[in-house]
Amino acid sequence: MIPTLTTARLTLRAPTLADFEAHAAFRASDRAAFVGGPSDRSISWGHFAAIPGQWALRGYGRWLVADRDADAPLGIVGLHHPDDWPEPELAWTMYAAGEGRGVAQEAALAARAYAYDTLGWTTLMSFVDPANTRSMALALRLGCHPDGTHSHPQFGTFHVMRHPAPSEATQ
Repeated sequence: MIPTLTTARLTLRAPTLADFEAHAAFRASDRAAFVGGPSDRSISWGHFAAIPGQWALRGYGRWLVADRDADAPLGIVGLHHPDDWPEPELAWTMYAAGEGRGVAQEAALAARAYAYDTLGWTTLMSFVDPANTRSMALALRLGCHPDGTHSHPQFGTFHVMRHPAPSEATQ
């Protein structure tokens, strides 16, 4: 049910039970502060299980991003749409092994192409926490422009970063 995408260096695929340890380690760290963490293993399991769950319920979702050669988990990227989000977002979360290597950008471009080319979407946004300078830098590298803010009762206020339309997006 979850399609597999490949790029030059990455495989975007369904998560497996073997990927949970990397996910739990990320969620337990201070690096998870921008996504509601740190979290214990029980809460981390719920977040992890929600990845395939959204695919089942909405027909789209996020992928586990893995190194194409070693199949090592590097992060989570894709189309995230919780019940209380106003619209789907292109979301990215990198584990320590995926940081600083251009992995998030490469995976986000593949996920955006899937949204536009396969799902036929005409618009896409990403929420960025104002304090998350690395995420904001990535949104700008992806060609996003500011499109207001969104206040969430649990996560606070996000910048809404609008992706280029399909006709303007480049790989």
